[in-house]
Amino acid sequence: MLLADALRDVGARLAALLLRADSRASILVNRGNALRDLKRPEDALAMYERALRLKPGSAEALNGRGKTLLDLGRPEDALASHDSAIRLKPDYAEAFYYRGNALLYLKRLDEALASYEGALRLNPDYADAHYNRGIVLQRLRRAEEALESYDRALQLRPDDAEALNNRGNVLIDLKQPDLAVASYERALSYRPDYANACYNLGLALQDVNRPEEAVPYFSRALELVPDYPFAKGKLLHAKMLCCDWDRLSQLRDSIEADVGAGKNSCEPFEYQAISGSARQARLCAEMYAATNFPPSGIQLWAGERYENPRIRIGYVAGEFREHATAILITGLLERHDKRRFETYAFDNGWDDESEIRGRINRAVGEIVDITRLDDAQAAATIRDRKIDILVDLNGYVGRERQGIFCYRPCPVQVNYLGFPGTLGADYFDYILADPHVIPPQHEAFYNERIVYLPDTYQVNDSKRRIAERIPSRAEVGLPETGFIFCCFNKNYKITPEIFDVWMRLLREVGGSVLWLLEDNVAASRNLKREAERRGIAADRLVFAGRMKPGEHLARHRAADLFLDTLPINAHTTASDALWAGLPVLTCLGQTFPGRVAASLLNAVGLPELVAHDLESYEARALELATKPAWLSDIKARLDQDRASRPLFDTDRFRLHIESAYATMWERARRGEPPSSFSVKPIS
Repeated sequence: MLLADALRDVGARLAALLLRADSRASILVNRGNALRDLKRPEDALAMYERALRLKPGSAEALNGRGKTLLDLGRPEDALASHDSAIRLKPDYAEAFYYRGNALLYLKRLDEALASYEGALRLNPDYADAHYNRGIVLQRLRRAEEALESYDRALQLRPDDAEALNNRGNVLIDLKQPDLAVASYERALSYRPDYANACYNLGLALQDVNRPEEAVPYFSRALELVPDYPFAKGKLLHAKMLCCDWDRLSQLRDSIEADVGAGKNSCEPFEYQAISGSARQARLCAEMYAATNFPPSGIQLWAGERYENPRIRIGYVAGEFREHATAILITGLLERHDKRRFETYAFDNGWDDESEIRGRINRAVGEIVDITRLDDAQAAATIRDRKIDILVDLNGYVGRERQGIFCYRPCPVQVNYLGFPGTLGADYFDYILADPHVIPPQHEAFYNERIVYLPDTYQVNDSKRRIAERIPSRAEVGLPETGFIFCCFNKNYKITPEIFDVWMRLLREVGGSVLWLLEDNVAASRNLKREAERRGIAADRLVFAGRMKPGEHLARHRAADLFLDTLPINAHTTASDALWAGLPVLTCLGQTFPGRVAASLLNAVGLPELVAHDLESYEARALELATKPAWLSDIKARLDQDRASRPLFDTDRFRLHIESAYATMWERARRGEPPSSFSVKPIS
C-alpha cells in the first residue's frame, strides 16, 4: 500500500507539473503573439523558443515561431516550423495558412496554393486564406480563379480594401478596366489613405482613356508616399496625355533630378517623352530593370549547342493583332526565308480576328499563347522549342513580358522595334538600330551590343493598303482653302516648346490650320485653351477621330505638311504619313526616340526634311508653307519614289535583318561573346 500510495503521489505531482508547464507554455505563446503584434520579432521568437523548451509538442508555439521566422526573413526555417506544427496537429488550418505564406515568400507558388487550399478545406470561411490564394493564382496567371478567390474573401470581409485593390488588378489582367476602376474606387471608399489603390486607380483611368481623372490619384499617391516608386512618371504621363501643362516643367525637373540621383521616379517609357540625354535614359532603364526584372538565378540555356536544321527565331510580343507593332512587322514575318529560318510568335496578347492577325497566323511556323503562363513557365516553353534567337518586340511598351528574358531561355536575346532605347539589362545581347538612331558616339549609353542595319532600323510592310477613296477636306472637318499643318502623333508627345513653334507658324501663315489626332476630349480642350493663350483662335486647331487603318492613311492626302514632335518623334506615325505621300518635317533629337524620323526620312530619300534644331525646324516649316513649288516637288518625289526606296522595300530589309540574325547565330555557335557589328547593304 505504501508503494501504491507513493506512486499515486508521484503521478499527481507529475500531472501538476505538466499542467503547470502547459499553462506556462501557453502564457509564453500568448506573450510571443503580443510581441509579434508589437513588431518585436526577436523578442517574440525568444518567447516561442521558451514555450517549446517547456512543451516541445506545442503546435501553437511552433506555428507562432514559424510566423516570426518569416517576419525575420528566414522562410526555410519558417516552413520547417509550420510543417512540425501540422505533423502534431493535422487539422490546424492556421498552420496550413502560414505555411502557404512561407512558400509564397520562397516563390514556390504551386506548393503555396496547395497549402492555402488545405487551410480552406479545414475552414472554408478563412478570409485570409481566400485572399492569399488569390495572390498566388494571380501570380500563376490564372486570373479568373484569382478573381473568384478575391470575391469569396470579400463576401466574408466586404470592407477589405486590399482585396478590392487586388481584385482591380485581376480585372486589368482580364481586360476589364471599367470594372477595375469601380473596384479601386470601392477600396478607397473604405480606406481613403491607401496609396496603392490611388496609384492603381490612376493606371486604370488611363487604361480607359480618362487621363485627366487619373492626375489627382497619382498626385494623391505621392502625397501619401512621396517616394512612391515610379508615381512621378505616371503623373507626368497622365498630364502629358491630356496636355495639362500646369507645373509640368517643375515635375520634369524633379524627375530629371531623381533619375540623376538614382531614384525610381519614372519608368523608361514615360521618361522618353521628356529626356534629351541618352546617358540619363540609360540610367533610368538600368534602375527600372534592376528593380523589376533582375537576372533570374535560373538560367535555362546552359550553353548547349542546338542542331536545328534551320535557325529558329522567336518573336515575343503582346500585339500580334491590329496594332502599330504588327502593322510594321507582318510583312517581314511573311517574307522570312523558310529555307534558312523557322519563325515562332510567342503571344502575350490576344487574337482580335483581324486581317493582320490572320496574316501573322499564316506567316509563322507556330504561334504560342503565353498569356496564362508565368515568366518561368513561358521561358521554359521557349526553351523547349530550342529557339536560337529570341526577339523582344515590346521592351517596356504595351503588354510586355520582360521577365521571360531574365531566365535566359535561349543563346541570343535581342531588343528590337517596340522600345526605342536600351532596356538597361545585360541579359539582352543586341539591339537592332542604324547609325541615325544610335550614332557611334552614343554606343556607351546602351547595355546591349549595337547591330547597325543599313538604310533604317525600322521594318515596314509594303502591302499596306490605302483606301482608294480620298476624303474631301470638308468630310474630315478641314477648311476648303488654306495650308494644312498636320500631326497625328499621340497627344503626350506634344510639349509646350513644340506647341509654341506651331502657334508661331499659324500666326505667320494666314488661313492655315493645325490638324491633330484627338486622343481624348481633355487634350483637345486643353490644346485649344493653350492656343488662345498664345493668341491663336481655337478653331484653327482641328481634331481627327480614330478611323480604320486604310481610311486613316487615305485622309493624310488632305494635309500639306506633317510637323513632327520632340524630344520623341513620330515612329510608325511618320511611316504612315510617308507611305500615304505626306512629307514629314522633323527635328533631330539627342536620344533614340528623338532620331527615328530622321532615320525614316533618310531611307525615303528626303534628308532635307531633317532639321538639327528647333530654330531651323521652324524656319523650314515656314518656307515649305510659303513656297508651294518646293513642297510640290518634294511631294512629287515622294509619290514617285516611295515604293522603291529602302524604307518601304520589305524584301531588302528582310535580307539585311536575316544577315544580322545569321551573324549573331554564328558568333554564338563559335562560343564568342556578343559584339557590335554593321550589316553590309545589299547591292
